Amino acid sequence: MASSEAAARAGGSETPLAERFQTVRSLTLALCEHLEPEDYVVQSMSDVSPTKWHLAHVTWFFEKFVLIPHLESYRAFDEQFDFLFNSYYYSVGEMHSRPKRGLLSRPTVREIFDYRAHVDDATLKLLAGQASSEEIEQLIGLGLNHEQQHQELLLTDIKHVFSCNPMLPAVNPSLSIPPGENPGKYAFVTGISGIREIGAAGDRFCFDNETPRHRELLHEHSIGSRLITNGEYIDFIRDGGYSSTELWLSDGWAVVNERGWNRPLYWSEDLASEFTLAGRRDIDRNNPVTHVSYYEADAFARWTGARLPTEAEWEVAAAESHVAGNLLESNYWHPISDAGNSQFYGDVWEWTSSSYAPYPGFRRLAGSLGEYNGKFMCNQMTVRGGSCVTSADHIRASYRSFFYPDARWQFLGIRLAKDGAI
Repeated sequence: MASSEAAARAGGSETPLAERFQTVRSLTLALCEHLEPEDYVVQSMSDVSPTKWHLAHVTWFFEKFVLIPHLESYRAFDEQFDFLFNSYYYSVGEMHSRPKRGLLSRPTVREIFDYRAHVDDATLKLLAGQASSEEIEQLIGLGLNHEQQHQELLLTDIKHVFSCNPMLPAVNPSLSIPPGENPGKYAFVTGISGIREIGAAGDRFCFDNETPRHRELLHEHSIGSRLITNGEYIDFIRDGGYSSTELWLSDGWAVVNERGWNRPLYWSEDLASEFTLAGRRDIDRNNPVTHVSYYEADAFARWTGARLPTEAEWEVAAAESHVAGNLLESNYWHPISDAGNSQFYGDVWEWTSSSYAPYPGFRRLAGSLGEYNGKFMCNQMTVRGGSCVTSADHIRASYRSFFYPDARWQFLGIRLAKDGAI
C-alpha cells in the first residue's frame, strides 16, 4: 500500500472474500487436527500462548473490529472474552496478563470452538448482506492476514510446548520426511547496488509497516546463494564458536553465558538429533539450520568472515524471485535442503542486520489498529522471507516481521552477505 489508509485493504485476490474467509478459518482448525483437549491449554514460557488462546484471539479480532461496529444485529458471544482475548490493544480496553494465559482453564476448548462458529456465521452474514462495504472488506482482509500470522505462531508455540514434554510427542505424526539433498558449496553472488526502491507496491494486501515504498542506497555487496545448513553450523560449534568471546556482541555473549547456550534450540547435546513438529528426528546436515537467535546468527557470520544482509539488500535480491519454496503447503513443517533454489521464501525466517524501525514517511493506521505494528518499532531486529510454516499466499518480498534478538522458538535461520561485489 502507498499510504496508511490502505493498510488494511484486501485487494489483489481473485478469490471471493467469503470463500477466502472460510478457507483461512478452516485451515486454523485443520492445523490442530492431531491435538487433544489437554494440549490446547499449556503455556510453556511467556512468549508462547496456548493453542486455545490463539483460536480465541483471532476470533475476538473479527468480533471486536468487524462485527460489533458494523453488524447492527450482532451480540457478543461472551462479554468476558473482551478482556480474556485482547492481546495488546490498550486503546480498546485492558487485557489478561500474557504470561498467565496458561492459567485459563475456562472457557473450555469446546466453548472456544462454539465462539469461532458464532463469529464465523455472523461474519458470513455481514459479507452476504447489503451492509458489506470496502471498509468492511479491508478489515476482514486484515483479520485474515492476522489469522495467518497466528497459524504460524500456533505451530511454533505448540512445538515449544511439546518439546517440554519428556514424551516428545509429535504435533502432526503424518508430516512428510524432509529431503536431504546436498546443497553444494556455499557461494556468494553479486548483489544489486545503487539507489533502489523497497517497500510494498501495487494494490495487493500488505501491512502498514511495509510502507511507504521508498528509495534506499545499496552499496556494493554480495549475498549468499542459499541458507546456512546444519552441517555448517555444527562446524561452527565444534570450532568453539560458543566459547570464542571475540565473535559475539556484548549482549549476545551475556545471554549465551546466562542461559548456557551451546547449540540451537531443540538440538540434542550430542548434536545428533533435534525435536521437530513430527517428533524427534536425526539432524540432517544438509537442511537449513533453524531456531537460532540473532546473536547466534551474527556470531556465525563473523566466524565465516561475513555479515548478515541488511533488509534492503535482502528485499531487492528476493524481489527477483517468485514466491516459491518450502512453505506450509509442502507438508514438511521443517526446513529442507533445495539445491539450485535461492530459498528466499520459506524454510526459515532470515535474520537481517537491520533494526525494526519505521520507513521514512511511515504513518500508523488511524485508531486502535494503529497499535498493530508501529508501537513495536524498538529494540527488535527485522527478519524476512517466511518459514516452513508460513502460507504461500501470505508472504512477499516486502513482508517485514520482527523479533527480539534473543528469540529462538520461531523458525529463524541464516543467510550471509559481504561488503563488495564478487
